[in-house]
Amino acid sequence: MSVSDETMMFQKVNDVPSAGEVLRDVYHALQEKGYNPVEQIVGFLISGEPTYITSYNNARSMIRRLDRDELIEELVVEYVKAKKL
Repeated sequence: MSVSDETMMFQKVNDVPSAGEVLRDVYHALQEKGYNPVEQIVGFLISGEPTYITSYNNARSMIRRLDRDELIEELVVEYVKAKKL
């Protein structure tokens, strides 16, 4: 297959971060804005209300891309690892 000067080729990039990466980035964005990250994330997870999360550094849009179930599962997995249960 020949590629001409008029053809544009795109490569699909898997840009969906893992739940752990999203939580880390959201945590840091909340911390940088002076919020208590744990309280804000828990508030979001319990209520589903996106305004608990700042829009700073796209934190709100990042966390809304994932199901809350995924985020809770990631938190439980990390908790179990930390407690060595």
